[in-house]
Amino acid sequence: MRLPDVRSNSGIGLRGRYEVQIISDYGRPPGMHGTGALYTRILPRVNASKKPGEWQTFDIRLAGREVTTVLNGEKLYEKGVIDGLTGIAFDPYEDQPGAIELQGDHGPVEFRNLILTPLTKSK
Repeated sequence: MRLPDVRSNSGIGLRGRYEVQIISDYGRPPGMHGTGALYTRILPRVNASKKPGEWQTFDIRLAGREVTTVLNGEKLYEKGVIDGLTGIAFDPYEDQPGAIELQGDHGPVEFRNLILTPLTKSK
């Protein structure tokens, strides 16, 4: 993803219930509303965001209610347990599959090269 503007705010919605935040916050300390945070639920250990205009990479793994997020090669949190829905939620059924959302809330955002890999239970 890329935020071409210093006023951009976006997110990636997981299963229609949880949001990984994207915002123009390069150089700021990590926060619950900062880039890579599981919005208002899980604080990233670092702010690994790049300057506006630079392409950035996310690797997000959601298994059950545990989420691991890597931004630009920096692990932000590993197997963080999600405690409830975030503001992006439109589907409350946490035990069910759900949609992936690309949010554009305030200002421009670009996405490219999305790869979704379904997880399967080991037998």
